[in-house]
Amino acid sequence: MSDKFQNKYRIASARTSWWNYGWNGAYFITVCTANRSNYFGEIENGKMKLSSIGILADVLWHEIKNHAENIELGAFVVMPNHIHGILILDRPENVNTDSSVDTGHIEIGHALSISQSNQTPAQQRFRNQGKNTVSSIIGSYKSALTKHCNRLGLTDTDGVIFAWQTRFHDHIIRNNEEYQRINDYIETNIQNWGKDKFFDEK
Repeated sequence: MSDKFQNKYRIASARTSWWNYGWNGAYFITVCTANRSNYFGEIENGKMKLSSIGILADVLWHEIKNHAENIELGAFVVMPNHIHGILILDRPENVNTDSSVDTGHIEIGHALSISQSNQTPAQQRFRNQGKNTVSSIIGSYKSALTKHCNRLGLTDTDGVIFAWQTRFHDHIIRNNEEYQRINDYIETNIQNWGKDKFFDEK
């Protein structure tokens, strides 16, 4: 198991109303392409053969550490029509994370406590997207890949311009056992492609 988790982030529930996605923790990220099209390449003989877009998706993910502070990257994989990765936010303890911002997407939009304005951060999150939150980091990653693909004129095999699915999925990793399970899932995802819920032969 990776030593990056190390019992530092023990979270009782991944569906709690008080959670802020700028807080320290480990997050399992999944982002799909538009219509789950295989922009990133194909799996042949149990190995991922990356397209030009897939190579960019891989390179830009590993560039996240150069553009966001206090970030560690765990396991990561580029699949034909999606990516999986573990993001670890690890700010120093003296850094204030008591902001009213949270993720700017719908799937896991949970928040902090009630603010002075008498609104929960869950109510405020669509107005105030902060820096170095899960949402801002993934939003920047998605935007960077889209811009580079457009600039270079990269398309799929049918000549369709690259596009992401609008939303993405994140999951708070709650303990060491869950971290290990997700880590193993990511690392064996290519070998298990035929059984993957995102599998599409097109």
